[in-house]
Amino acid sequence: MPITYRVDHTRRIVFATGSGTLTDSDVFGYQGEVWSRPDLRGYDELVDMTGVEHIVVPSADRVRELAKVSASMDAATSSKFAIIAPATLAYGLGRMFQTYRAMETRSTKEVGVFRNQQEAFAFLGIE
Repeated sequence: MPITYRVDHTRRIVFATGSGTLTDSDVFGYQGEVWSRPDLRGYDELVDMTGVEHIVVPSADRVRELAKVSASMDAATSSKFAIIAPATLAYGLGRMFQTYRAMETRSTKEVGVFRNQQEAFAFLGIE
């Protein structure tokens, strides 16, 4: 599976890792599987794209749709979502998602896109 994840209930964060070839179907599948779980509502999120070798580029409409779907699954309380994207394409798609997500009125997650783990961890306030 191109996206695997683990949940740290103590720190209330979901750590996800992308690998290999990633499609928008993989991302939507991850979104639905993880964020439909009631026990994870309000958790922070870290998605590490370092291991992704190829991205099947989605249209801007699909990125906007993902932002809309994601915002509709947010808890009432605010949380943070960090994306580690060292590659240029992944970084650009992450920034596009960040922009669309910020435009969603239902969104309660603050999204940050970073080139490395250190910056993402600092954003999330974790060591």
